Amino acid sequence: MKQSFGTIAVKTTMLIIAALLLFAPFLFQDIRALEVAARICIFIVLVASYDLLIGYTGIVSFAHTMFFGFGAYGAAIALKQMGPGWDAVALGALAGVLVSLVVATVIGLISLRVKAIFFAMITLAAASVVLVLASQLSQITGGEDGITYRAPDIFKTATKLMVDDDGKVVRWFGVKLNGKLAGYYFVFASSLALFLVLLRITVSPLGTVLMAIRENEARAEAMGYRVVAYRTFVFCLAAVVASLAGSVYAVWLKYTGPDTALAFHIMIDILLMVVIGGMGTMWGAVVGAVLLVMAQYYLRDLMGAASEALHGIPLLPELLAPDRWLFWLGIIFILLVYFFPKGIVGTLMLRGTRT
Repeated sequence: MKQSFGTIAVKTTMLIIAALLLFAPFLFQDIRALEVAARICIFIVLVASYDLLIGYTGIVSFAHTMFFGFGAYGAAIALKQMGPGWDAVALGALAGVLVSLVVATVIGLISLRVKAIFFAMITLAAASVVLVLASQLSQITGGEDGITYRAPDIFKTATKLMVDDDGKVVRWFGVKLNGKLAGYYFVFASSLALFLVLLRITVSPLGTVLMAIRENEARAEAMGYRVVAYRTFVFCLAAVVASLAGSVYAVWLKYTGPDTALAFHIMIDILLMVVIGGMGTMWGAVVGAVLLVMAQYYLRDLMGAASEALHGIPLLPELLAPDRWLFWLGIIFILLVYFFPKGIVGTLMLRGTRT
């Protein structure tokens, strides 16, 4: 079957992004680039799990970072109390998943019978309560200062995974085979596995039911589907995936605090990524996460270089001053929404279908 140009472009882009993330430690040999690549991997999973809610089922929630925080704090507290072992990681991740399941089930059963904005406000209130608790229960969560801990020994920067006969760390293409490299591939492999699970769900019969609920809830109910049960299930599923992503990020970061796991700006980032990439596409999570994370880390530097290059030209250096990067990020977002109303991936695939 002949594929449209839009579909080919999306698939090619996905392959390029996957290759860049897979070989990121060897292509971009600096610590900042590795941090960016790891953050992209985590946010791809977070955005994809949120897209399962808003894009495939039509559930608007502001509590996704709450579940992400449960997973992160679960791993962080376990590693702090039990020491840097895999048993602590597993126990902490399991605790985060269980708490997420309980909270998601309670919210789902109580609130999913109400409509859009009312449910969104309930989830926002729940997320705000958890953020306040995390800040105030300092004996458990570290309060505003958060928790610093050690990850398993294999992820220590100084850990030598491979050494030669002289005791020197072996290098591949100039990259040391040490704990930092192991940590990145732990994040990459975990994120890839979670994303593939979500992708499989969207093409399964369950994904079809979820889209039917999104398009016409009353008709789905009339066809015999228990809408509340399905919506509660997918809400719990998305919560579990977000929690696991939080645990993985906690192991990578070796620090967990309100700003890194529960802050509302993380929720805003997830929403922006979903809109930029395209709701209900799953692949849009990849594009949205890559573009926004790259902009957050490198747009300021790019504007600084442009401002210096245009020195002497009236007005332009001031407009491109690095301090105005958020202004230009907003302009870029408006343009993307205007030219890609269904997100980049969604619009490309839709135009490909029409042609």
